[in-house]
Amino acid sequence: MNDIPDLSLIISVYNREEVLRLVLAAVQRQSFREFEVIVADDGSGPGVKDVVDEARAEFGLSIRHLWQEDIGWRKNRILNSAVRAAVSPYLVFIDGDCLPGKDFLLDHYLEREEGKVLLGRRVEMSKRWAAKLTLAKVMSGKFEHVGFHELLDGALGKALRIEDGIRITNPSIRELIGRKSATILGSNFSLYKKELVAINGFDEAYDGPGHGEDSDIQYRLSLIGVTGKSLRNLAVQYHVYHPRTQPSQKSLIRFEEVKKSGDSVCRMGLGQLDGAKSI
Repeated sequence: MNDIPDLSLIISVYNREEVLRLVLAAVQRQSFREFEVIVADDGSGPGVKDVVDEARAEFGLSIRHLWQEDIGWRKNRILNSAVRAAVSPYLVFIDGDCLPGKDFLLDHYLEREEGKVLLGRRVEMSKRWAAKLTLAKVMSGKFEHVGFHELLDGALGKALRIEDGIRITNPSIRELIGRKSATILGSNFSLYKKELVAINGFDEAYDGPGHGEDSDIQYRLSLIGVTGKSLRNLAVQYHVYHPRTQPSQKSLIRFEEVKKSGDSVCRMGLGQLDGAKSI
């Protein structure tokens, strides 16, 4: 690996170490190899550190683990810490419950473009599908193979957006079928670090999930001329089932305030003292 990797993969986590183990196993089988991993940990227990240590030893991954004390939802704060720590000029963001397909990082790298934020999607696994996951299935790539039971789960509405698991590399075909994503998912997007710095990173005034880690970013980027570029049917990702997280009402109010202000630069962002420590 070069001294300066081509990509910095930032994985936001909060507990669920058994799922993170699967995610890191999926990361180690990437077809694109010139990357570093930063685990942005919003106050997990010791199990996450153990999993990261295992992945360093077993997979040979270059991983930095940034941790902050658990005093409530502060995902944006630890993401800013990870952005500061990132060595690469290009950043890819995923969540610690999302399994990247083999060519996930390759697609983000090949499609990167200045003035663009890349907008990926994800397949939503059913509870049954997720329960069948094993480390062996992830390491072999079998988790990416959609069979009869997965299709049935999709037909019954238990798994969602299975069609987003079909990787289409031909841009003409993607254009022809016209399936584009218009909004950021916090679990699957990428951009040049300098463009995130221009808006002062993630707004730490948000105190819960729902807008601050994605919608706010896309809105502020649009104000400085950075537009979205769809990665639908590229950068395939699988979200491991868990009960749906309810967006914070305070975060919705905060986002409305941001839109009214029209300010591209957040006031509580990268320009803050870094209280995270590297583990």
